[in-house]
Amino acid sequence: MQVYSFSELSEATLREFVTLHIQRGVSSEWENMQKPGLTPAEVAQIDYLKSILRERALVVMNEGTLWARAIYPLLVLAEHTYIQAWTGIPLRATYPSFELEGVADGALAPAAAGKPCQPYFIVYAAKRGVNAPDPQVQLYGQMLAAARLNWIDKAEPPATQEIFGCYAVSESWTFVRGVISDIDTEKPAFTAAFSRVYDGIFEAECIVRLLKAIVAKQL
Repeated sequence: MQVYSFSELSEATLREFVTLHIQRGVSSEWENMQKPGLTPAEVAQIDYLKSILRERALVVMNEGTLWARAIYPLLVLAEHTYIQAWTGIPLRATYPSFELEGVADGALAPAAAGKPCQPYFIVYAAKRGVNAPDPQVQLYGQMLAAARLNWIDKAEPPATQEIFGCYAVSESWTFVRGVISDIDTEKPAFTAAFSRVYDGIFEAECIVRLLKAIVAKQL
């Protein structure tokens, strides 16, 4: 059985073992699914974060600093009961004809005894540079791995498995909804639908509402 690490995936490689469908255009579903309303405390935290980020040179920040300042704080605001924000999540998933492995930059996932369980929302922080990997393909691989783990964890696995993720380029966020069908076959199908790009400073409220909606959907 072939084992693929997330870092070595390309679209051509991915299509060898997954039937990939990319939906064209941007659906209004993303705007409709935003969970309405933020608490005064959440609004205050977002306003403070935005005031700080406006004064920082985000373009030249190193990736670790950018993650800590602009991405992870918004993930934390989406936490609910036992669902927590995590970083550095190891993923290894076995499909009938291939395996995927690697580490996801971040996730929203249930906590058990202080450790993350099967993650259902994956965050990929895009790497910079001419030779940097394609963020979309990297996210696809991580979402496929997370979806398989979520599917296996169910007492009665469904025919299709829904999974959400996003990739962040600097302070901009793009959300992806994935649906995996034929998940227990030699060549599963992965359908991806994209949101528009959300600005992490000027549209931080929209991002948090979307994250909260995804958490609520899974709960």
